[in-house]
Amino acid sequence: MTDPDPHLVSPEWLAENLDRPDLVVVDCSWFVPEFEKTGRGEFENGHIPGAQFLDLDAISDARAPNVNMLCSPEQFAAEAGALGIANETEVIIYDAVYVSARVWWMFRLFSHDRVRILDGGLRRWTAEGRALASGPALPATPARYDARPPADEVVGWAPVLDALQSGSHSVLDARTPGRFTGEMSSGYPGVAGGHMPGAVNVSWQDLIRQEAPFTFLAPDAARACFEAAGADLSRPVIATCGSGVTACIIAFQLDRMGKRDWKIYDASWHEWGQRADLPKESL
Repeated sequence: MTDPDPHLVSPEWLAENLDRPDLVVVDCSWFVPEFEKTGRGEFENGHIPGAQFLDLDAISDARAPNVNMLCSPEQFAAEAGALGIANETEVIIYDAVYVSARVWWMFRLFSHDRVRILDGGLRRWTAEGRALASGPALPATPARYDARPPADEVVGWAPVLDALQSGSHSVLDARTPGRFTGEMSSGYPGVAGGHMPGAVNVSWQDLIRQEAPFTFLAPDAARACFEAAGADLSRPVIATCGSGVTACIIAFQLDRMGKRDWKIYDASWHEWGQRADLPKESL
């Protein structure tokens, strides 16, 4: 079957294309420590047959002062190549909950265009009764992968502060409402709760169906979600969250809507919440 969507593939399409030699399926499941489980452990419990495992920590900069920060092109290239991914490879990404959009963005950032997400991820695959494999990934034949310097889609705290003060951009925060308002803790020791004054909360959970079939909202429904939250999409967007992961769900949905003028605040609230010199508010 054909699947013309440039961002997503269905489980049916993937099942029919698993044996293609130019395709690599990547499981990027990852969990914050409070879940008390690991992506690799869950992968070995059950994954799509033939999938490779990509650890988000392995493509994050461990030397950075903030968590989950973007790694260098060289580090990304080494990890992708070790999974058998070359520049011409078609990559299909999936995970258990919310990480796929982050890995999609990273491939895209390093100029890999042949990358899509399995719509509904592992939850939809298993809900449809499709086969799973267990144990470690089968050894991949290493490939040469050249990650080009990233496109200009990453901003630091200073442009975000300017955007909030000048109104030049809409700053959209993907965290859940309790994290955004400060009713819940930030989730990180030493990081204050609350949000940036002027930021608009568009929770990542509202952009993905939280019940079967667990798919991303269609572009029209996503647009309605942004508008209902009060997001002004006539301006360029800076997406933020707790650590730069779920911000990419905002970016992914904007990209599907045809809106390309967005950037990611990579350090996100993990940096902002620790800095006494940056404004914060709670509701």
